[in-house]
Amino acid sequence: MQETIPDRARTLLKVLVERHIRDGQPVGSRTLQEEAGLAVSAATIRNVLSDLEERGFLHSPHTSSGRIPTALGYRLFVDSLLQVQEVDEAAVAAVRQELNPDKTTTDLVQSASQLLSAITHQAGIVTVPRQDAPQLRQVEFLPLSDNRVLVILVINQREVQNRIIHTKRTFTEEELREAARLVNQRYAGQALDTVKSRILDEMREARSRIDDYLSATLDLASQALHQEEGGDDYMLAGGLRLLDSATAEDVDKLRELFDIFERKKDLLHLLERCTRADGVRIFIGDEAGHDVFGDFSVITAPYGDGRRPLGVLGVIGPTRMAYERVIPIVDVTSRMLSSALSAGSGPNRT
Repeated sequence: MQETIPDRARTLLKVLVERHIRDGQPVGSRTLQEEAGLAVSAATIRNVLSDLEERGFLHSPHTSSGRIPTALGYRLFVDSLLQVQEVDEAAVAAVRQELNPDKTTTDLVQSASQLLSAITHQAGIVTVPRQDAPQLRQVEFLPLSDNRVLVILVINQREVQNRIIHTKRTFTEEELREAARLVNQRYAGQALDTVKSRILDEMREARSRIDDYLSATLDLASQALHQEEGGDDYMLAGGLRLLDSATAEDVDKLRELFDIFERKKDLLHLLERCTRADGVRIFIGDEAGHDVFGDFSVITAPYGDGRRPLGVLGVIGPTRMAYERVIPIVDVTSRMLSSALSAGSGPNRT
């Protein structure tokens, strides 16, 4: 592609894309003549722009207006015309401070998504690592009001989860303490999937023996562990920032994009494609695999713990985003998140 675009056309395309990213408006030939620094007439520039439009790099929104880049034009710009900036020291310092190795994996992932959004002013997204064969270490039950019980689950070595469940009857503090002792005695150290299966089997046996207390205890454990199966597939920060650069015509497209965020499956499929990528990947428009991304770009990079890839982080924003700033931020954040996870013990330390 690069060999078939003359230098003059490449220069004009570069200036046009940069101006459109900055202003968000169609760019005319007179503006390009002033900014490109080429010793050519406005008529010559118009001819070059017409050729670029015919080849699919530019588009004229209205017959009397200037031109804007197409997804193909942005692709050429990103691949061969873009000059990536160095990440400024303040941004690097902020990333380093927030991605502290002492944080849990969950906190690190959340911090990374928030950092990406705050620094780039776009939506930041980070997939959550999947845990390997999580094991039940300990459970505690504490009584609350209105037949509610606070469940404290310790998974693997350091992951602590708190949740509230509603029970069919009121439990005393002593009953809950004894229930926790019974559950820990029977199931501590076993894989959660195994524990869930055994609890269901024993619930059936307890009911057949009409052992009310054992049945109630197992029901408590079943509720607590059933909720553990949930969890987020990814963390998204700054989704509303996409409204900042949206025009009235973009609102319907944004609704569809937010629907993609809500459904998760389609976006996860895109992100999972990037897990084993070598560095930053950029999807412009429908390269992401869905028409709803037509006016948006997705910039991703994988992260890991030094032993294997664990997930993907990235930025979602309009195609007219500041690629020269966003690309290095995504790259630096992925490296620093990987470094923080490498200093810990991987995804099971949350």
